[in-house]
Amino acid sequence: MRLIFMGYHNVGYFCLKALIEMCRDFGDEIVAVVTHADNPKENLWFAQVRDLAFQHFLPLYQPDDPNDPAFVEAMRRLAPDFLFSCYYRNMLKQPLLELPKHGALNLHGSLLPKYRGRVPVNWVLVHGETETGMTLHYMEEKADRGDIVAQKRVPITPEDTAFTLFAKMTVAAEDLLREAYPLLRSGLAPRIPQDHTQASYFGGRGPEDGRINWNRPAPEIYNLVRAVTHPYPGAFTTLAGRKLLVWWGRPLAEPAAAAAVPGLIVARLLGEGLLVATGEGQFLIERAQWEGEPEFLGPVVASWKDLVGKRLE
Repeated sequence: MRLIFMGYHNVGYFCLKALIEMCRDFGDEIVAVVTHADNPKENLWFAQVRDLAFQHFLPLYQPDDPNDPAFVEAMRRLAPDFLFSCYYRNMLKQPLLELPKHGALNLHGSLLPKYRGRVPVNWVLVHGETETGMTLHYMEEKADRGDIVAQKRVPITPEDTAFTLFAKMTVAAEDLLREAYPLLRSGLAPRIPQDHTQASYFGGRGPEDGRINWNRPAPEIYNLVRAVTHPYPGAFTTLAGRKLLVWWGRPLAEPAAAAAVPGLIVARLLGEGLLVATGEGQFLIERAQWEGEPEFLGPVVASWKDLVGKRLE
C-alpha cells in the first residue's frame, strides 16, 4: 500500500508515528508527508509533523494551497492507495480526494455527527460536555460528513482544560488509527453512514469569542475559561477599558447580594482571589493577567482589594 499523509499538531505527529511503524510491519510505504508551514503568530506548543518526517527521511511537502492543480498532479503521480488527513487544517477538494484508490480518510476530534467543523476540543468544553471522542471517516468536499469507519470515546472531567483534553484525544487518535489501519488495508473496515439529522456544526473561534459574559451562570463562565486557558489565547474581560485575561478560576454556587449586578467585583477573598457576581452564582478569579503585564496569582496581589465595588464588562 502507498500512503499520502497530511497532518499537523500533536494528533498529526503521533498518527504519523503510528503509520510509520505499521507501514514497516506491513511492508507499506508513505510516499508523501504534507504539513503546514508554521504561523509565526501562533503559540507553537505542539509536536511538529515536519520534524518526524525528517527523522525518517520521508518526502515532505508544505504547499500553501493543497488544491493547486500542480500539487494535485504531483500527488497523482505518486499513485496512492490511501490518503490520511490527521488535523491537517486546509479543506481538500474533490480532485485531491479522488486520487487514492481505496479512499481519503480524515481523523476528526469529536463523536461525529456532533461537533462538525473547527476546534471541537474547545467547543465541547464551552458547552459543558462530559464526553467527546475521535472519529475516523471517509472524506467528502463538505466537512466531516463522510461515512464513519470507527470512533473512540473520551470522557471529559470537570477539571479538564483544552490542553488536558487534547492530550487524551491525541492518545485516542493514535489508538484508533492503529486499530483501523489493518482493517482498511485488508478491505474489512466498516463504512457507516452518518445520521445528518443529528449533526451540529461549529466554526473557528475568533478573539471576541473569548470575552466573558458576566450575565451567564458561573458554571458556563468556568467552561469558557477552561476551554481557552493556556496554551490557548485565554478568556478575558475589561475594567474601565483595560483588558484582563482570566487564566483560571472556579464557580461558586452561592448567590451574590441582591444589589450585585453581574460583573460586579463583590469581594477580595484573602488567599484566594477576586469574587465576581454572575447571572447565577459567583465566579472566583484565581489567576489573571492585565494585558501587556506579567501573569499573576490573584491570592497574592494585595492591590486587588482596591477593585472591590468595580464592575467588569
